[in-house]
Amino acid sequence: MMLDILAIAPHPDDAEIGMAGAILKFKAEGLRVGVLDLTNGEPTPLGSPEIRARETAAATEILGLDWRDNLGLPNRCLEPTLEARHRLGGVIRQTRPRWLFAPYWIDAHPDHVAATDLVEAARFWAKLTKSDIPGHPHHPERIYNYFCVHLKMVPQPAFVLDISDQWEQKLAAIECYRSQFVEGRSEDPPTFLDRLRDEAAYWGKTIGVNYGEPFASREPIGLGSMQSLI
Repeated sequence: MMLDILAIAPHPDDAEIGMAGAILKFKAEGLRVGVLDLTNGEPTPLGSPEIRARETAAATEILGLDWRDNLGLPNRCLEPTLEARHRLGGVIRQTRPRWLFAPYWIDAHPDHVAATDLVEAARFWAKLTKSDIPGHPHHPERIYNYFCVHLKMVPQPAFVLDISDQWEQKLAAIECYRSQFVEGRSEDPPTFLDRLRDEAAYWGKTIGVNYGEPFASREPIGLGSMQSLI
């Protein structure tokens, strides 16, 4: 299996919230895209491992992913341990993505912070020779960071991607996680999904389109031409 893009998420639904629009856009451009969930996201008040698995499968179908898997690490106590780094390095070698996407590195949720630390360490380990990590050494070119944060903050992204044409499908993918975002939540506006729409519209406004998704990067982003800008 060779992917162009591997999005790594602490829990099922994080990749959908942070970058489902980008995933749909990448797929429309002919790229091979996968998602690796690090945990099953449970327990939650209205969820279960079985419910979450069904929701994830439904969202995966909407996104049209080429590959999705779960690393099986423990929810709520995710840590970038050496064992977890070894396992994730093996997945990176298996899928051989050009680019990795990980959560933004500042967050109130410890699992999200740990996930990004783990991704950065595993990316480095995956390239090492004379290693017992399964597969051949591989070093993804870049890590980009999507926003799925629990802090009340206004991020300063490196770029914003136009997802106007993908917004409705993104919303449909997120709505698959009914146990997390629909059931048991107030129906009085603004709902959680209303807030997501508002955020996407805000980021769209910053680049002159209807809806957008922001992304960060610790490293500079190179342009081959100013024609890449909108």
